[in-house]
Amino acid sequence: MSLNIRRARPGEAGLVLSFVRELADYEKLLHEMEATEDGIDAALFGESPRLFCEIAEWEGEPVGFAVWFVNFSTFSGRYGIYLEDLFVRPAQRGKGIGKALLVHLARECVANGWSRLQWAVLDWNAPSIAFYKSLGGEMMDEWTICRVDGPALTALARGTR
Repeated sequence: MSLNIRRARPGEAGLVLSFVRELADYEKLLHEMEATEDGIDAALFGESPRLFCEIAEWEGEPVGFAVWFVNFSTFSGRYGIYLEDLFVRPAQRGKGIGKALLVHLARECVANGWSRLQWAVLDWNAPSIAFYKSLGGEMMDEWTICRVDGPALTALARGTR
């Protein structure tokens, strides 16, 4: 049993995109997928990347990933990590891979003096919620995520909303 977590490397945008597709399918959001391999490649490996990806390998085979970026808390006055996606292929779950990815990111925060690691979870995803709680994750039910996208984003940018 061998688990390795490493940073995604140039040329692996297709692998990252395949994990994103698998996650979108699991979350019943495949119809929202717009990402392309070129877009992922540019975000992860372009000049001054602001997006990062850790790949989990089990016995040398990629089996999961964590995509994240640095955010900032004005309340703590320090940076942190926002975990955009965490996914382990179903056949590999239960081996501690998801936990190892979160431990890896928590260590990144601590090593850099950052104040937090945060993410969102779909409210129907009971297995993930239980998993996150078992690791000390706090469900912040008093917060509601807000988003403006598509035509509403365009209207807001024009000041017509």
